[in-house]
Amino acid sequence: MSTKKMSTKTLALGAILTALVIVLQLMGSFIHLGMFSVSLVLIPIVIGAAMCGKFIGAWLGFVFGVTVLLSGDASAFLAINIPGTIATVLLKGTLCGLGAGLIYDLFSRKNRYLGVISAAIICPIINTGVFLLGCLIFFMPTIAEWAGDKDIISFMIFGLGLINFPFELLFNLVLSPVVVRLLNISRKI
Repeated sequence: MSTKKMSTKTLALGAILTALVIVLQLMGSFIHLGMFSVSLVLIPIVIGAAMCGKFIGAWLGFVFGVTVLLSGDASAFLAINIPGTIATVLLKGTLCGLGAGLIYDLFSRKNRYLGVISAAIICPIINTGVFLLGCLIFFMPTIAEWAGDKDIISFMIFGLGLINFPFELLFNLVLSPVVVRLLNISRKI
């Protein structure tokens, strides 16, 4: 893909994946583990980053962030710190898409599916990492209150960070390479 001009196929796939990000995030907000919803939305972000490039990946991540804010999924944090919540949610989404695209570009030089698998791993790591960093910067007094007598850092890592992370990582590792392979096969037909 040229960085100067995107093909119609790339734009069309990007638009379809944008709609899929919105639908998956809205549907996923009904499935909760504790106070957080299960996020399947990272799958189309990884697919978009691999098939359409890092900028479409970043766009899809940004759309993910906006949808999280509009769906009410971030309401517990919005009640505490509105600018901190907006910054954290938009950054974690955008950076996980951009990071997936950059990692895909790096590893796909060796092997395309190694690139997809690497992007599928880094996307939830960035998503969870930026979320935890946002908690540390903007929400520490509230996190300490939620933790109660527990160690705050352990509570953040195990209570907040590792609730969705294993599911996001597993679903990304299984589904993203399969879907990218199917899309590549359909392009050849």
